[in-house]
Order: sequence, then C-alpha cells, then structure tokens
Amino acid sequence: MVGLQRPQFVLFGSSIVQLSYINEGWGAILAHIYARKADIVLRGYSGWNSRRAVQDAAIQPSLVIVYFGGNDSVHPHATGLGPHVPLPEYIENTRKIAMHLKSISDKTRVIFLSAPPASEEQIGIHLSDKIDMVRTNESCRIYSEACLEVCREMNLKAVDLWTAIQQVDNWETVCLKDGIHFAPEGSRIIVKEILRVIKEAHWEPSLYWKAMASEFSEDSPYDPVSMEGKTVNVSEPDLFGDFPWE
Repeated sequence: MVGLQRPQFVLFGSSIVQLSYINEGWGAILAHIYARKADIVLRGYSGWNSRRAVQDAAIQPSLVIVYFGGNDSVHPHATGLGPHVPLPEYIENTRKIAMHLKSISDKTRVIFLSAPPASEEQIGIHLSDKIDMVRTNESCRIYSEACLEVCREMNLKAVDLWTAIQQVDNWETVCLKDGIHFAPEGSRIIVKEILRVIKEAHWEPSLYWKAMASEFSEDSPYDPVSMEGKTVNVSEPDLFGDFPWE
C-alpha cells in the first residue's frame, strides 16, 4: 500500500537536469531528502535549449525547478545548426516559460537555476573530439545574468549558479567533470542553494523539507530495534549519518 497523493517537484531542463540522478547528482540528493515528503520528477533532456522548452506540455506540480541557458549560450555554429539561441530570444523564452508556469496554479512555485560557469580548458580536454562547439565562461555569465534579471522582473526565485560554483577553489575540476556537467561537489552546491531558496521563500504551504510532513512517520512496532530494545523511527533522511547539504 502506498501513501496519499504527495506534492510533486519537477526538475525541468537540459543535460544538467537529465544527468542529475547519476554520480551523486543533485537530483538524486533532492530525491533522498524529500523521499517521504514529495515526488521528484525528472524532465531533463540533453541538448535542449530554451527554444525547445517553450513547446513543452503543461504540468501542474507544487514546485518546478527550471534550468536552461548553458546550451543557449554556445556560440553560433557556422552551419547554422546547434543549440545556440540569441540572447534576446533566450530572454523572451525564459519569460514565456516563467509566465506559463505561473499560470498553472497559484500554488505552483518556481525556481530558476542560472547558467553555471564553464571551463574552456576542461571542455577542450574532455569534449573537443566529440562535439564541435564553442562554449565560454563569459557567454555563460551573460546568459546567467539575463536569467537572473528576468527572475527579478517577474518576482521569481532563482539560484545564481555561475557565482555559487566559482566560490570553490579549483572549481573547474572540483565542481565539474568535463568543463560543463557537475561532479558530486558541484551537485552538493546546487542542493545547498536550492534548499536555501526554499527555506527563505516562506511559501504557504512551506516546501522546505523539515517543515513538510513525512509519510508514515509515526512510531511503529515494525521499525528497526535499537541496542536499547526500543524501536527506531527511520523516517528522516539524516538518521544514518551526516547531512552535509545545509
């Protein structure tokens, strides 16, 4: 028997989202934290840009975490192909995505993740023989700032990934695995920032994990038994060790 219908958090974006469930990814960490509180739904599509995102079908969750911008910021390819989206169109697409999500329900909350930094050196080492593209940290900064500005204009919550990741020494190799996608340390930073935004948002009802009810959190005679001969409630995610994401 499963529990009652739970809040749904949708992770919507490109490969930064699609790959978030592997290698200690940030999506997997969120799914662990909210295991008894909300369903984390993955809607990540490698290679997508904001142009493709505006065509996505309607959804009606409690929270949508949106990431687009990195692929959009890739420099135009000589063939006219590729994921590049000009900055004015990216800004307009971001507004369209935000307006659509805000129109779904008064209770649907939205957090945008800005474009993270890119390490051109690491891209050259890991991806230059696979993908013909130019992706620079400066272009990521420009698209990151554009996303954050749209969120300020529309009174939406946002995480400045471009700045947060670069606070770490040697972020190019500590936080990124190939110059673009996140290593475990980068994912931990994303989760910390997302949880901080959720905690400080003061939404009603709160979507902060500590403020949300846990399914089947009541004591049960079927819980594991401690060395003292008493049952141990195992409903919270930090029971078995450190909780390094806050």
